[in-house]
Amino acid sequence: MQGLFLRYPVLIFLTFAAKTRGLGRIVAIDYGTKRTGLAVTDPGRMIASPLETVATHDLMNYLESYFAREEVEALVVGYPRNMDHSESESMRPIRFFVQAFRKRFPAIRVEWMDERFTSKMAMDAMVEGGMKKTGRREKGNVDRVSAALILQSWLERVNNLRH
Repeated sequence: MQGLFLRYPVLIFLTFAAKTRGLGRIVAIDYGTKRTGLAVTDPGRMIASPLETVATHDLMNYLESYFAREEVEALVVGYPRNMDHSESESMRPIRFFVQAFRKRFPAIRVEWMDERFTSKMAMDAMVEGGMKKTGRREKGNVDRVSAALILQSWLERVNNLRH
């Protein structure tokens, strides 16, 4: 494949571009009552990256501004569950947000993804990535990375369903 790419880089790129044309990005959120972490896919929907942490009371305005700049097809929302798979108490404000989101952005579909353990996994990833303790203490970093983990899990689930 590498030799093929070296001989035909434009062809490979155009093939990739044709397959991904018209695909909007996917945005994920780790919703919190004070702060919400956001993550986004690359245009080819292969990689989830932390995007931003936004004050939750500013979330709709932030999303509206982001959607004006980027084509977005779906919003993946972290679904908090208890260990017995029942809904967490934090679902009430999340459901309220999703209901308002669907009214304001009816063209963008909403998907759900289990978010159990994402905060712990985010902290572990930041430690392994070499982030200093002061950076890990900033809660916004954990929220962004958690959103990226939620999005990456969703991408893996969707890709596994296709194969």
